[in-house]
Amino acid sequence: MAKVHDVAAYIVKKLGPLSAMKLQKLVYYAQAWSLVWEDRPLFRARIEAWANGPVTPELYRHHRGTFQVAAWPLGNSENLAEEERTTVDAIVKFYGDRSPQWLSDLTHMETPWIEARRGLGPSEVGTNEITLASMAEYYGSL
Repeated sequence: MAKVHDVAAYIVKKLGPLSAMKLQKLVYYAQAWSLVWEDRPLFRARIEAWANGPVTPELYRHHRGTFQVAAWPLGNSENLAEEERTTVDAIVKFYGDRSPQWLSDLTHMETPWIEARRGLGPSEVGTNEITLASMAEYYGSL
C-alpha cells in the first residue's frame, strides 16, 4: 500500500506545479476511486471534512502556508504499485485540468463531505473524518 506522501509526489510529478488545494482534492479523489475500482484504500492517512473540502492533515502539515506545490520530497512516486499508478493516472486524466475551486465545489455537492460536515456552519472549522465506508458507498453508487 502506498503512503499518502507517495501519492502526492506522483501527482506533482504528473501535473507539475499545482496549488495545495488542488493537490488535496486530487489525493482525495484518488483514495475514493481506489476504494471503488480496487476495493481497497490507496493509503492509510485520515481525510477530514474541512470548510474548503476534503483535506489530508498529514499533507497539510507539510504544505501549510504554501499556495503552490512544485515538488513533494517527502514521498517517492516510484513506490506506487502498478494498479495504484493506474488509479492515480485515471484521476489525473479526469480531474487534472479542473481548477482547485471547481474541485472544491464538487466535493461540497457530494455525500461523504456533506455527511462529515453535518452540524457545522459553512466556514466553521471542523476535523470530522470522511470515512472510507462513506466514500466507498457514495462513489461506488455513481
